[in-house]
Amino acid sequence: MNIPNTLNTHVTIEILLVEDSEPDILLTQEAFADARVPNRLHVARDGVDALNFLRREGIHANAPRPDVILLDINMPRKNGLEVLTEIKADPLLGSIPVVMLTTSQAEDDVRTSYARHASGYVIKPVGFDNFLTAIRAFEDFWMTFVRFPPRA
Repeated sequence: MNIPNTLNTHVTIEILLVEDSEPDILLTQEAFADARVPNRLHVARDGVDALNFLRREGIHANAPRPDVILLDINMPRKNGLEVLTEIKADPLLGSIPVVMLTTSQAEDDVRTSYARHASGYVIKPVGFDNFLTAIRAFEDFWMTFVRFPPRA
């Protein structure tokens, strides 16, 4: 499906991927490298690093505000549900859409994610082609049809 982007035209979409799996990071980078909409994919490899990025602390002092966050649940140091809770409780970050991108199919994780105001819950498909298809579907919806909140 080749639909022109009318909402985010001439804007580079800032995406924060919070993921500790190197193969999943590489697959996501590859999928977004071919995106029709200009984007910059930033990677945080655990929840603590993600919050530092979002709060522009330490090495992330010059980090851009992401337009959307892709957040894994199962990570070291601070899991995705904890990160989601902190993001949504922060008045400066709470308006950023957060999409859970995880292998967890547990109903409790789905329910908890939405209760903590996740914008979506996507189960990572198995296999390169299926994963690529899922990321492209994400791109088609989030980067083509969705209007993001203004950057602060």
